[in-house]
Amino acid sequence: MIRIFANAAYDFLAVRRWAYVITGVFVLPGLMMLGIRGLNESIEFTGGTLIQVHARDTTMRTATIRSALQTVGLNPEIQTFGAPNEFVIRARIEGATDTGTSTQETRALVEQGLDATFGPEAYEIVRTEAVGPKVGSELRQKALLAILLSFGATLIYLWFRFEWRFGVAAIVATAHDILATVALIGWLDLEVSLVIVAAALTIVGYSLNDTIVVFDRVRENLRKFKRENIYQILNRSVNETLPRTLLTGLSTITATIALLVFGGGVIRGFALVMTFGIVVGTFSSIYIASPVLLAIEQRWPGEDVKGAKTIVARGAPAT
Repeated sequence: MIRIFANAAYDFLAVRRWAYVITGVFVLPGLMMLGIRGLNESIEFTGGTLIQVHARDTTMRTATIRSALQTVGLNPEIQTFGAPNEFVIRARIEGATDTGTSTQETRALVEQGLDATFGPEAYEIVRTEAVGPKVGSELRQKALLAILLSFGATLIYLWFRFEWRFGVAAIVATAHDILATVALIGWLDLEVSLVIVAAALTIVGYSLNDTIVVFDRVRENLRKFKRENIYQILNRSVNETLPRTLLTGLSTITATIALLVFGGGVIRGFALVMTFGIVVGTFSSIYIASPVLLAIEQRWPGEDVKGAKTIVARGAPAT
């Protein structure tokens, strides 16, 4: 098989400051916009109304139903439910406080929109339920807890397998990916639903795995190349794992782009965030994790690093 970048010898650490600049230019404005506007949360977090519709008219599709409801001022989440002619509509009226009244008003607006576009005989409302924000709030807390637990587990795992320095660097790189994903939500004003939360959690796993592969090679090279300093070993390790990093990213991103193009409205948010997460995860494993580890090892060198040549303080490889 043809090996891509088989003899790569790029000085990735030399441009680490540019990587920091790129990250700052993207992340900081995105977080600021998110802070000004606030999260655009779906009804799974804010509460609303769930309406199941049985379609008799074959022209009723997710896109046509959404268009019909947007004409009456609703911005619904719509997905098929079992059969192709069964739909679940989730919607809420902005500013509504009374759950019962809001549910009745939402149903009336849904009927008004569907009647105007398809006619009253084209569908049947099977059930109507009020969705409270309590479940969404609990899921939000559990998602945050899952991220924090993954950080703790990663730190403990890398502490025992490598050193605490590797664990801290991996967590910083993963936190970078999460912040970048949150910034993307701010830039695009994406609606935050459970599928977006699921994508963020998936990115955490992907990023950690990518970083650990690089760090595993760093550990091997620290013991193998005793005559090299930590700067050279980090560059060597990133270059040696570059084919695996890029091929894994490209193969994964192919699937997420297919979901983005052909997946439909319900899954599109997940696919978009996952596609971005794969790109930023690959970026961080090369340009964030290793530079952070370099900075930590320069400040608090570990036993393996102490056994190598003198650490280069300003970034230029020793001669």
